[in-house]
Amino acid sequence: MLKIFLRWLLVLMYRVELTGLDNYMKAGKRVLIVVNHTSFLDPLLLGVFLPDNITFAINTQISQRWWLKPFLRLSHVFPMDPTHPLSLKDLIHHLEHDTKTVIFPEGRISVTGSLMKIYDGTGMVADKSKATILPIRISGAQYTHFSKLQRIVRLRLFPKITIHISTPTHISAPDNLKGKSRREYCGHLLADIMTKMMFDTSPYRQTIFSSLLESRKIHGGRHKITDDLDRNRLSYNNLITRSIVLGQALKNMTEPGDNVGIFLPNSSTTLITVLGLQLYGRVPAMLNYSLGSVSVLSACQTAQIKIVLTSHRFITLGNLTDEAEQLSKQCVLIYLEDLAKNISVFNKLTALIKSTTTAFWYNPKLVKPDSPAVVLFTSGSEGTPKGVVLSHANIIGNLKQLEACISFNAQDIVLNFLPMFHSFGFTVGTILPIISGMKTFFYPTPLHFSV
Repeated sequence: MLKIFLRWLLVLMYRVELTGLDNYMKAGKRVLIVVNHTSFLDPLLLGVFLPDNITFAINTQISQRWWLKPFLRLSHVFPMDPTHPLSLKDLIHHLEHDTKTVIFPEGRISVTGSLMKIYDGTGMVADKSKATILPIRISGAQYTHFSKLQRIVRLRLFPKITIHISTPTHISAPDNLKGKSRREYCGHLLADIMTKMMFDTSPYRQTIFSSLLESRKIHGGRHKITDDLDRNRLSYNNLITRSIVLGQALKNMTEPGDNVGIFLPNSSTTLITVLGLQLYGRVPAMLNYSLGSVSVLSACQTAQIKIVLTSHRFITLGNLTDEAEQLSKQCVLIYLEDLAKNISVFNKLTALIKSTTTAFWYNPKLVKPDSPAVVLFTSGSEGTPKGVVLSHANIIGNLKQLEACISFNAQDIVLNFLPMFHSFGFTVGTILPIISGMKTFFYPTPLHFSV
């Protein structure tokens, strides 16, 4: 009765969703359930929402805390010291009796928001007991006040929590490995399983703009996200509003699916231009202004670019007048300063309203995850520059792989001096920070290393 009440209460408060229940059912009887540890709510969530009366392998000291004891009555508890070999041996014997046992391989609640160190002992337990490994990810609980991320993320009272049950698997070490080598090998295999689980359960099948909106929801609209040499500091709200303004203006000059050249340096304005084009289904093509007019014109011809966006100020400061003249013979040059003069107060107010009501008008299905997101060009060192088209899913998937392997959070700051026409400068230096809550400072050139 208590379990039913707690399930109802948690669904009411956190809109808890359980996915992959069929994976749980086909895992078998002898199962080692490995879970990422995001908050103090984790044991309660698993005890209430998983079907069976499972066993929890919990640190002996934690199991003695008075506030935890009432909830531990919902399931069997196996107190253990993860650093003590005899405790691990007892856990192996417990699993050999065909039980389903939950363990948190990190050994403690995450203080980074990402996976922390995976201890080798859990992998050895799976190897010795021949148990099926069932990876489970809890997402959303890290944003509650029951986590340890008070100074890292914006905590909320009732964030949505999802329990993802991944595909069951096994750990098998070569017979010739013994002792410490075998233990470390199994630990590495388990770490790979947990990392793969984090990626597989991440929402990478979405557009860049959808990811941006989700990040604003997590970190707050006032969270400062970009800065540049002009001290053009933008929050999520500023970035989204200005992207809508510019996107609306460019929409009337282009057609859906058009490749639109971007001949601009690293800056917040360039990011706004990229997002504005993507929002309305246009594809930004990042032109390498350092290669000279011949290569730039070749890139425009390759990508069938008819319109190029640039800036009077950039052309002047970058001594790119000749390149601009050559480009104007083949493409229509649109200068952002001229475009800004034609944006009315009404256009700005409309964009401001839209930026605060995206839930009502923004349809992520209009631009699909597999639609082109950007065109990048090779350096041309082996001949004519070649265009590389990356989809939204390509880019977001690549960045979610990084999130699964590397610990970073909204307290980190990124200095992006690689141009956005560079693959690393565009993906890791530009898109990764804005979807992860990290503040980015755009510097226009990597050549000032000796300044």
